Amino acid sequence: MAQGVVAIIPARYGSTRLPGKPLVSIAGRPLVQHVYERASLSGAFDRVLVATDDERVARRVREFGGEAVLTRGCHPSGTDRVAEVAEGLDAEIVVNVQGDLPFLGTEAFRVLLRTLREGDAPMATVRARLVDRTEWERPDVVKVVTDSRDYALYFSRSPIPYQNGATVRASRHVGLYAYRRAFLLELGRLEPTALELAEGLEQLRVLEHGYPIKVGQIDEVPVEVNTPEDLELARRSAERETRT
Repeated sequence: MAQGVVAIIPARYGSTRLPGKPLVSIAGRPLVQHVYERASLSGAFDRVLVATDDERVARRVREFGGEAVLTRGCHPSGTDRVAEVAEGLDAEIVVNVQGDLPFLGTEAFRVLLRTLREGDAPMATVRARLVDRTEWERPDVVKVVTDSRDYALYFSRSPIPYQNGATVRASRHVGLYAYRRAFLLELGRLEPTALELAEGLEQLRVLEHGYPIKVGQIDEVPVEVNTPEDLELARRSAERETRT
């Protein structure tokens, strides 16, 4: 049966900064379950599944009632893992939901899909405001700068753009990507590029090959879990949600 919009959560067990990241516990549930439930409850997708190279992650997903697909373990990025799964899907749009975003609201998914559908780019993503200069300087907070029509010019872990007294500011990139399926399959066949490898950012492969990325704006500033410090912040956020 054809599925219009499918969300895929790439979940790699062997994270270098936070080993076993998909299964770390937040409020008694694994991180991957939080991400899965947020995507499922948003109502934005016809189907949600987890793409993983580790049987432990797949088993845990199935235990909480989710759908998991085992992939090859050699993928250089989450995009490539998502592309492998997309080959077997009959979908119009495939959304890559990064597995480190446990508390995303419904609006983020809806803005992402609207951004793709209203433009002619083969891919869309979203941005949020940078809270302070500390975030701008942190390499684990990815920055994006766009042109006057909201197409991405560049993504970086560095504090871009250089400040010489001007008021131009980058935005915080949020790890959501929507692709037209045919483009995603083409992207998965392209080799990683020099800037992609230098920055460790898979979206730069798209720009280096000359394809546009449309960028939508969301109001919330999401919690991302990349480091042990982020994990503690996420746990405190979950505790506050429980109390309220």
